[in-house]
Amino acid sequence: MISDSYYRRKYVISGMAIVIVFVYIIRLFYLQVIDQSTKDQADNNALVKQTIYPSRGLIYDRNGELLVFNQPIYEVTMVMREMGPKWDTLAFCKCLQINREEFDERIKEIKDRRKNRGYSRWTPQVFMSQLKKEDIATLQESLFLFNGVQIQKRTLRDYTYKAAAHVLGSVGEVNQKDIERDDYYTRGDYSGRDGLERTYEAQLRGEKGVEVLMRDSKGRMQGSYHEGELDQPARAGTDLYTTLDIRLQVLAEELLSGKIGSVVALEPQTGEILALASSPTWNPKVLVGKERSKNYNMLLNDPTKPLMNRATQAMYPPGSTFKTLQALICLQQRAITPNTLYPCSGPQSTPIKCTHHHGSPVALDKAIEQSCNPYFWCAFRDLLQKDGYGDENEAFRHRYELWRNAVMEFGLGQRFTDTDLSEQSAGSIPSIAFFDKYYGKTGWKAITIRSLSIGQGEILATPLQLANQAAAIANEGYYITPHLNRNDSMRIHRHNIDIEEKHFAAVKEGMHMVMVNGTGRHYAIDSLNMAGKTGTAQNPHGKDHAIFIGFAPVDDPKIAVAVVVENAGFGATWACPVATMLMEQYLNGELKRTGLKKKISESVLNESVKKW
Repeated sequence: MISDSYYRRKYVISGMAIVIVFVYIIRLFYLQVIDQSTKDQADNNALVKQTIYPSRGLIYDRNGELLVFNQPIYEVTMVMREMGPKWDTLAFCKCLQINREEFDERIKEIKDRRKNRGYSRWTPQVFMSQLKKEDIATLQESLFLFNGVQIQKRTLRDYTYKAAAHVLGSVGEVNQKDIERDDYYTRGDYSGRDGLERTYEAQLRGEKGVEVLMRDSKGRMQGSYHEGELDQPARAGTDLYTTLDIRLQVLAEELLSGKIGSVVALEPQTGEILALASSPTWNPKVLVGKERSKNYNMLLNDPTKPLMNRATQAMYPPGSTFKTLQALICLQQRAITPNTLYPCSGPQSTPIKCTHHHGSPVALDKAIEQSCNPYFWCAFRDLLQKDGYGDENEAFRHRYELWRNAVMEFGLGQRFTDTDLSEQSAGSIPSIAFFDKYYGKTGWKAITIRSLSIGQGEILATPLQLANQAAAIANEGYYITPHLNRNDSMRIHRHNIDIEEKHFAAVKEGMHMVMVNGTGRHYAIDSLNMAGKTGTAQNPHGKDHAIFIGFAPVDDPKIAVAVVVENAGFGATWACPVATMLMEQYLNGELKRTGLKKKISESVLNESVKKW
């Protein structure tokens, strides 16, 4: 009888053989079905998958004027494993007019997996990008000498106008975070970095295509594989039609030349942004091409901060422009009526002096027309003290909270969250908690915060918010969220303000009288029936800021405007003429006050503002 130990050994050996065969089967299945790397390597010997980059969507203004288009550029890619020992580096450098040191540095960056995490010797790596046709002409003629090198056609942004840089934004190379966040991108791709280019990146970028090429054993291209049956065409990006009026935008930037400030113009009934200008600005062309990085760093280090969009990010005390809201809220909360009279002693008034000499006492319309500080302090005081102070200051603090909520209904003190404007500051309408922290619950009264009554103190607003405030008054109680995409159904983004429609008549009449008899009269155009309010915002760091808000025509508003000129002094001197010229241009289709335009646009209020 065969020994049991030998008998059992047969089964052990058989089992081991079965296990080994099974492991090999699993491994072959994994390599051939699940893991494509081996197949990819084999395919890469015969097939080349070349990405076809789509044309980026064009950008137009509201009237169909082309603002942003594409120009062809080229990039040079290389597959490292195909660059054999006989590869002529010096000849390659000569074709691209670079030196050996630059070549070595670029190769080092490509192989650095910290900077290029997607590096593979088997796939094309970007060696040089953003080259013009003349830059690659010599290489194209000698391409057959350099195994693994391809020339890829791309597109680069170009601009019809030297305007709207902050609004349009720019396109730049993606970083590693972009690649990790969205698998659409690979190293060397471009995406919108700011402005509309960033907000509508998914719409503008389109979809990549693929062209499969075949090559022989010597690496020479033999044309499309199987007559292009594996090719996938690229899909161009979708065009974007903006709300901008480019003629108005250009005018706004010209008028701000040599100044630090901003302009926002809106169509009140739709919330469409007609112009959004910030100064200093730059020609959008400077952030295109090989000079982009150098120019961006220069802009970044400019002490006047041109990269900051002052129209949406800078915050200022609104000054006397805030009196229009103060009037509406006091009317709504029954602290005053249009006929309520308050005394004014001009510069001798206390605790807030008036900067104008006019009759006394004054009613609401005259107070707006003459920008009477004591009137609005008295109205604010009576609103807050309407129910007395109460135990622990509760009645007063409650009235303040009602007032603050009413102010914020106009869009102040918060970002617009339902808009395509990504770069915004919230501004500030101080809360009860803010004053409690500094004074304690019972330590602050109406007199403590009197500067709020005239738009000073802790109140801060952006020019965008001020323009929206003007639009809400023009609409007599609502606003549509300001936006830049004209195809958006933004009309549903309507924000109703809890102020009775009848109260707007008195405020609008006062703003109209500002342009007839008040501080804005010198720059009004009678035929346009303008309404406005000038402001001079105190600035602890230098000369006061000039501010203006307004709209026209009064009976059927088509445009609302806010202008801020930093360190310029009175709003009536600088901000008001800028705003009225924008109204004239938009409503009449032309600007006849060419002398005024020349004077304002050529006036340099800040010598440090550079032209980019």
